Amino acid sequence: MSVRLGYGTNGLSDLRLDDALSVLAELGYDGVGLTLDHMHLDPVGPGLAGRVARVAERLGALGLSVTVETGARYVLDPRRKHGPTLLDAEPEGRAARSALLVTAVRVAADLGAHAVHCFSGVRPAGTDEDAAWELLGASLTPVLDAAEQAGVPLAIEPEPGHLLETLAGFHRLREQLDDHPLLGLTLDIGHCQCLEPLPPADCVTAAGPWLRHVQIEDMRRGVHEHLPFGEGEIDFPPVLAALDATGYQGLTVVELPRHSHAGPELARSSMAFLRTRLTAFENQPPAAGPTPTGPTPAELLTVSPPPSA
Repeated sequence: MSVRLGYGTNGLSDLRLDDALSVLAELGYDGVGLTLDHMHLDPVGPGLAGRVARVAERLGALGLSVTVETGARYVLDPRRKHGPTLLDAEPEGRAARSALLVTAVRVAADLGAHAVHCFSGVRPAGTDEDAAWELLGASLTPVLDAAEQAGVPLAIEPEPGHLLETLAGFHRLREQLDDHPLLGLTLDIGHCQCLEPLPPADCVTAAGPWLRHVQIEDMRRGVHEHLPFGEGEIDFPPVLAALDATGYQGLTVVELPRHSHAGPELARSSMAFLRTRLTAFENQPPAAGPTPTGPTPAELLTVSPPPSA
């Protein structure tokens, strides 16, 4: 079994970072999705290098792997939750987001992280769709340069409501950037349930070659709300089996950013839920059936038209 479980610190924001890491290690998690934010590891505060070194030491002592996540609220602007983005109408805003991601890449290298997560942002009103894609590519160029220098892949996440919101959108960006070797994918399993044309397990199979980070939670079709396991509609054993089959070696991180008030308990119950489903998958006999015909999930997704934001 190659599925390695982590938990996102954005779901433990009421705990000190040292305490959050201790809780996760005690529960048996393999690693952590570490969000760069003002609660745990502020990427724009003073003394960053020293703080990163202390976190690296703590992660090593606890035996936790790490992915660096960059979806913090209000980290760049106290009045805009996720602004500015890579698509900001103002060049200074786009540059600020790019600079944050470059910092995240350097932090990731110092932590020994296996990837840096990011997102496109919402297309600004009045911005043509094709122009928005060009802005996205241009904004990512310095980040990918930094990723190449550091040897840390960038993993962009399809996010409902954003310019890049589906796997088809990821492939549009990938082709636009000439299949850059450091551009990978963050796949959120709940987002697959929310809006992808294929079931989540088939999305995993289709995304396999580009997976650099995985987030997991429950969700319902058509509703972008991250739910504790068992409160949504996802059938998880096939998803976990598909993840195992891809050979993906990174973390699969529980993503419950609106549940910090119950973070330690949800970290415990999430681990229990996923362990039970992993056991169910491992104990299943190999399926026997006819050889599938027609296009593969990857073919279905890569030929889908790019999304409209």
